Amino acid sequence: MKKYLHKIIIICLICVFAAGCSAKAGAPAGLKTGAGLTAGGKVDLDLTSLNGAMVYAEVYNMMSSPDEFLGKTIKMKGPYYASYFEATGLYYHYIIIEDATSCCQQGLEFIWSGDHKYPDDFPEEQAKIEVTGVFDCYDELDKTYYYVAVDDITVLSS
Repeated sequence: MKKYLHKIIIICLICVFAAGCSAKAGAPAGLKTGAGLTAGGKVDLDLTSLNGAMVYAEVYNMMSSPDEFLGKTIKMKGPYYASYFEATGLYYHYIIIEDATSCCQQGLEFIWSGDHKYPDDFPEEQAKIEVTGVFDCYDELDKTYYYVAVDDITVLSS
């Protein structure tokens, strides 16, 4: 199972969308380029309140039409994973969004604002976490990647 999840994370790392990015070009993955939460803490898409079928549909929409979600505030929860990418020398952080049957899991990258060091400041691998942040993108290695810029991480269980 763990080997399968690591494959999912690696696939997420190389998942690229052809659409352009409105964020600052060339920003390294470890740095926040988004603007944090929207005014008043309004959540545009709460994945935590949806049933399994709707979560699958919304995450599929996010992956297939990411530009439609840029700037929207997303709330999500799931197991936390980190993955090291040799080409950049950086760690990337993910929440695995699970559907009702756990057959169609999707890893969504998040970047935690502030000066947080991995692994000291991050949750344990596979800890269930919840984050809320703004969907954004960055360019790295001539590709566009999408992520959620978060201000805080809530650990729900270890």
